[in-house]
Amino acid sequence: MKTSKSFRLALNILLHSKLRSWLTIIGIVIGVAAVVAIVSIGEGMQQSVESQLGGLGADLITISPGGSRASSSFAMRMSGGNMNTGTSGTSNNLTKKDIQFIKSVENVDMVSGTVSGNGEIYYLGEDSRISITGVDPLSWNTVTTSELESGRFLTTSNYASVIIGSRLANDVFKQPLVLNRVITIEERSFKIVGILKESGSMMGGSDTSVIMPIEAARSLLESIGDEEFDSITVKVEDAELIEETMDAIDKKLMMTRHVTTNTKDYSITSSASMQETISSATETITLFLGAIAAVSLLVGAVGIANTMFTTVLEKTKEIGIMKAIGARNRDIMAIFMMNSALVGVVGGLIGIVLGSIVSSFMNSGITTTTGGGPGGGMMNMFSSTLVTPELLLSAMGIAVGISMLAGIIPAYRASRLKPVDALRYE
Repeated sequence: MKTSKSFRLALNILLHSKLRSWLTIIGIVIGVAAVVAIVSIGEGMQQSVESQLGGLGADLITISPGGSRASSSFAMRMSGGNMNTGTSGTSNNLTKKDIQFIKSVENVDMVSGTVSGNGEIYYLGEDSRISITGVDPLSWNTVTTSELESGRFLTTSNYASVIIGSRLANDVFKQPLVLNRVITIEERSFKIVGILKESGSMMGGSDTSVIMPIEAARSLLESIGDEEFDSITVKVEDAELIEETMDAIDKKLMMTRHVTTNTKDYSITSSASMQETISSATETITLFLGAIAAVSLLVGAVGIANTMFTTVLEKTKEIGIMKAIGARNRDIMAIFMMNSALVGVVGGLIGIVLGSIVSSFMNSGITTTTGGGPGGGMMNMFSSTLVTPELLLSAMGIAVGISMLAGIIPAYRASRLKPVDALRYE
């Protein structure tokens, strides 16, 4: 029997069992739609994480004082096994000596120390509590991954100048902060010389912070000593050797700070290791979500098998007639396998369309809800969905594959019917 004729007979069976066929197809539709919608959330989350962490710089290493202190931040917690975390719980600040020793490590290109704290900002009768970061303009301009929306970076002569984050510029006060405007921080006047682009990062603290020369920050932040730093950022020459450089820095600091693995009072991490760890976690989440959605496809497969068995019983006499006029076992099996495949194709196509619509609705709905206000960066990691051609093809393949697997046994039983018994079946 020709394949085209087998296909027409399979299509005829599908069209003449409308209610039962569509009830079966609905099971596949729900399963495929669930797979597309749920997996697209995981894919979107993974892409969002990679894009946000990718902007942190793959050639940067961060050293923070105090094992317990550093590990309390989100970034440090998520960096997992690649972070060298002390267990002593001490919080001895990093010093200028540490910077000098780090500069002597091979593959280190630039070292920048920063201090940070909180302070009050005043502008046109309004005030707010903001984050203050003190940097060395010469080195910070090289190691930073932040980009300017307008203005310029700091220079060594800019003692009373600051750079502010985009949200601080636009969202904190009734009147937006603009370039060359003078603001008051802890009763001292500073001129705005630059405004940073919004980072969109889940950790985007720079969006609401003020960045100023380190000498000015030390004078405002009384808790920071003249020789101390809250963190040190290292830019390496070759990003491929970042793990080896981290180990070398770790050994150097352990020796110069006279600590051991168990008494280490600092933590080392890198953007690259953080990205790798979080990407691995999001991949696992995506697979887990996909497995949950696949359960509904298995339920749909049971429905297909049940429908196929019923169809074989209904078509027993027709099977006997076809065999009596020369149809072979493989012809009968091909007809019913094509019938089950058609159920998968129709259900898969409708499910893909429905799943894509649901995914699009979820994307626009959650993004609108989270918006771009404070905290939006963290929420945006979970608010994006991504429907890829690979996902759609995989969903279609799974739908057709499961449908055909569910139809194998009923099709085989139909092909093994004896013509005499089939013709006598009532």
